[in-house]
Amino acid sequence: MSRIILFNKPFGVLSQFTDKGTEGSPRPTLSGFIDAPGFYPAGRLDRDSEGLMVLTDDGRLQARIANPRHKMAKTYLVQVEGAPDEAAYAALRAGVVLKDGLARPAEISLTIPPDTLWPRDPPVRFRKSVPDHWLEITITEGRNRQVRRMTAAVGLPCLRLIRMQVGHWKLNDLVPGAWRCASADGP
Repeated sequence: MSRIILFNKPFGVLSQFTDKGTEGSPRPTLSGFIDAPGFYPAGRLDRDSEGLMVLTDDGRLQARIANPRHKMAKTYLVQVEGAPDEAAYAALRAGVVLKDGLARPAEISLTIPPDTLWPRDPPVRFRKSVPDHWLEITITEGRNRQVRRMTAAVGLPCLRLIRMQVGHWKLNDLVPGAWRCASADGP
């Protein structure tokens, strides 16, 4: 039987258990938060992204969650610089052309961040002369930095990106750095 861990990855943490990157000070990894042998991330979140990561001890389930071929929906709360207009919404809903090809159509809506949203450390940079807005974006692929590249392609640079849901698993009230066990069959 597959075991699942849901983890709220903080900003600045690598979505892997070891840092095989640059020399010098090691960067924070999953091993600083999760001490559960045999679990592996099903997909990745960039170091500068936050939110839900699904980890499992089942390689087949891991592949099904992470592989874009299975079209598992992933929902993000995205703070963008600028004001989205109908042209931006239409482009994202139709599928934006990126350097690595056409992205699948996204579901997108203007939203308000929940009251339970934690402050980011370090804080997001703000420009008084440029408004920012929050979007909820759902995609069914998972290319490298895809949501950031999609919003940038329509003139809305991403300031903050938080994954809220993967398939039927939701972040809910998990605080940054915390994890909980979940069922492979449901939330």
